[in-house]
Amino acid sequence: MSYLRKQPATVEHSYAQRVPGQQTPATVALRRAGVAFTVHEYSHVAGTTRYGEEAVAALGVAAARVFKTLVVRVDERLAVGIVPVSATLDLKALAAAVGGKRAALAEPAEAARATGYVIGGISPVAQRRRLPTALDRSAADCDTVYVSAGRRGLQVELAPADLLRVTGGVLAAIAGH
Repeated sequence: MSYLRKQPATVEHSYAQRVPGQQTPATVALRRAGVAFTVHEYSHVAGTTRYGEEAVAALGVAAARVFKTLVVRVDERLAVGIVPVSATLDLKALAAAVGGKRAALAEPAEAARATGYVIGGISPVAQRRRLPTALDRSAADCDTVYVSAGRRGLQVELAPADLLRVTGGVLAAIAGH
C-alpha cells in the first residue's frame, strides 16, 4: 500500500481500524511527515534471528536495497547505523559519522529500551529517543530502500532522502564488507 498524506488527521484513525496490523509509530510518523512510502508485510517465522535475510527472501528484492537498523554505543551515548543487510557495520566509521571516537554494538535490551521497538523490528523512524543516525552512502544509489516499519514482518519502502529527513540522519560510508 502506498501513502502520501494529503488528508486530514482523522483519516489516520479510520486507517488504523481498516489495517490494524500495519499501524506502527513509524508508519504514523511517516504519514504525519507527508512522506510517500509503501508498506510490505510478510510472515515472520518464529525463531528466525536473521531478520534482514528473511525480509530479502520474503519480499524478493535485492539485499542491497534492504537495510538493517543497528543501535550502537558511541563513546557514552547511543547512535543508530543503517546499513544494507548484506553488509556489516563499520563501527569506527559510524563513530566518526556521529562525532565520536569509539563504538560497540549496544546490548539488545538497551537497544529495545531506547527505541521502543523489539529486536528484529527496530525501525530507524519514530524511535522512543531520537538518536544520532547515519545511513550508509550506498542508499544514495537506490531510488527507494526498505527498512523495518517497527515490527518483525513489516517493512516500509521509501526514498533515502525522506529517510534522512525524518530521522535527522547523515549519509556516510559506514558499511563494511
